[in-house]
Order: sequence, then C-alpha cells, then structure tokens
Amino acid sequence: MSDIIIRVAARGDGVTENGRHAAFAAPGDTLSADGSVVPGPHHQTPPCGHFPRCGGCQLQHLDDESYAGFVTDRIASALDAQGLTAPLRPAHLSPPRSRRRATLHAEAKGGRVLIGFSEEKSHAIVDIAECHILAPELFALVAPLRALLQRWGFKRRGDVHLALADQGADILVTSFSPDGLEAAEAIIAFCQRHGVARFSVDDGLGAETRWEPEPVTITLGGVAVPLPPGAFLQATQDGEAALVAAVREAVGNPRATADLFAGLGTFALALPGKVYAAEGARDAILSLKGAANAQHRPVFAEHRDLYRRPLTKAELDRFDAIVLDPPRAGARDQAEALASAAVGAVAYVSCNPSSFARDARMMVDQGWSLEWVQPVGQFRWSTHVELAACFVRQASSG
Repeated sequence: MSDIIIRVAARGDGVTENGRHAAFAAPGDTLSADGSVVPGPHHQTPPCGHFPRCGGCQLQHLDDESYAGFVTDRIASALDAQGLTAPLRPAHLSPPRSRRRATLHAEAKGGRVLIGFSEEKSHAIVDIAECHILAPELFALVAPLRALLQRWGFKRRGDVHLALADQGADILVTSFSPDGLEAAEAIIAFCQRHGVARFSVDDGLGAETRWEPEPVTITLGGVAVPLPPGAFLQATQDGEAALVAAVREAVGNPRATADLFAGLGTFALALPGKVYAAEGARDAILSLKGAANAQHRPVFAEHRDLYRRPLTKAELDRFDAIVLDPPRAGARDQAEALASAAVGAVAYVSCNPSSFARDARMMVDQGWSLEWVQPVGQFRWSTHVELAACFVRQASSG
C-alpha cells in the first residue's frame, strides 16, 4: 500500500490524505507502506550540504510552487481553526541568499569555535561551511569571524547577530568582551579588512561598540534611521518591500494613522499623512523619533508598552487607519480595543498565523471584514510564515 503526500503540515512533515506523516516529503511524493518516500514532481534536491541537520532550514526539499503552497496553507489552516475564511493572495517568496538579518550561535568546542545555526530540535551547533539563505556579504564574514573569536579566547556559548546596514555589515557578539590594546587592534584590523560597518560586544551588561567609523543607519521609507546594535529588522529587504506595499494598499490615503508596535519605523516612515508611532523598545523608538524629526516627517513617536497600556477605543477613534505589527504573541488586548473602534481600515502584519487568526476572530465578531491576506515567505525554506492583512468595517445593514 502507498499513499500520496497532499500537503505539508505546520512543522514541515508531509501528510497523506489518510493522515500518515513523513519527514522531508513534498506534495506529490509517494509514501510507501514501509515508510520510505518516493520523490514526486515537487520534490527538489536540497541545495545545501548541511540540510537537513541544520535548523536554519526545514523545507529545502520543496520546490517554489510547493513551498508557496505551504506558506499559504499555514495561514488558511489558522483561519479555519477560528472559523474564518478570507481571500488569500499568491504567496510572496524572498529569493535564496537574501537574508539581511540573522542570529547565529557560537560555541568553543574541541579547541575550536563553531559558528552556525542550531540543529533542528537541539542545542548542538552546525558549524556552517555554506549557507543558501544568508546574504553573501554576511556569510563571507563567518569564517574570518570564527578565526577572530578563536584567537581572542572565546570560551562560552553566545550569539552572533548579523545585519546589513546602509554602511555595510553590523556585528554584535554576545558572551564576548576581550580586553587590552592588542585585542582592540585585532578587532579594528578585522573590521577594516572585511568592510564591517560596526562591531559590538555584549558580555551581559549591554552592547559595547568597539568599531563604528561612521554612525550606522538603516534606510526606511527613504529616511536613514540610526540602527541600534542587535535591533529588529524585517529579515529581507524584499520581504519588507512586499509588506510595506500591502500595508499601504490596506490603509489607502489616510490623513492620520496610528502605527502600533512601530519598531524603527518600517511602516511609519512609508505612510502618507500624519503618523502616531508607538513602540515598547526604547532604543528603537528613540531612533525613529530622531530620524523623523531630522527629516521633518510628521511622525509623533511615543515610548509605550502596548501590552500593559494598549490604545483605548477613544484614542483609536482619532485615526483614519491603524497599522499593527505585533510580536509572535499577537496583540490580544490591543485587538480587543480595536475591534470596537470607529476606524476606517486596519492593516495587520503578523509573524504568527495562529495569534493573527485569534485576533482576527475578535475583530470579525465586532463587525469587521477580513478583506484579503498577503502571505509572505521571507524566511526562505523555514516553517516561519508572515502575512499582511486588510480589515475594513462592514457597512451597517440598518
């Protein structure tokens, strides 16, 4: 007896119509009675030699069509679990080697330093010798950074935060703080040799910058925003552009918009009219405030914890449109207030289809219509799915 794989479940297993699961199976594959998988038309040869051991990717065996289907199905399944449906647009996929932000892990082991992603469901580090998701400029730093950490006595387990800023690569290494003139000169030489924009270390007391010849920025909405070490950015520039376009379409041309969980201003600086931006991370909101003021952008930025103090209905009603982009937990309390607000349109950006669907259910129950959802797969070949959605108030039947 054999079965055909019809879909890929949320954690990456292939599933047959009768519910059998198989690891590393693609839609169209055949699952034999003995559990072996016979590749079908959508099963591609994984491009990376570290797959499937490396946890950076779970789905390299899927071709683009089946991977796009996985991204869309994740959202459809989450909505269905809440009794919701919505028009789902074709998934937007970021290309390989386009990740401009990533956190790798580093560990001293066996007399050498390992740098890479963790193995799937493990703390063991895959010491990467190739990577098909990182931007080439970032991957090119891995080997020389490995040598630098090994030379200067990296002894503990830490993280290596990599990002591509306007000026080049931004590096933050945790559990690392070498002292002395010789170490300082080695870091400077490393940065000069490899064109690094900034090098920071954090031994537990906060980021300490060791190299930054000019202030590091990231351009958002045409504005150069100061980039704090280790700050959140959309994972790819391509994915960011897709999300920004969807948000702008969803809100239209409002006179006043509230951007909630605004971060550094990815959406606030791309919106027309006046913008109120709220964000709980102090360094991010100060960067946005300074950049907007310097460019005379009509953005009012407030440091505000939206989990402890969500905007009330009265506050929300002052705006023509709302944009929110919460963390993975979603925005239950803020969505509850938003559900009863007299706002024209809402653009909801999410990195977790399940918490998004939960919040969407509250809004739909209060008279909102979920007009469309734009799936975005900017974490190439991973099970991590993002989306942008448009809500509008349903016309009153009375």
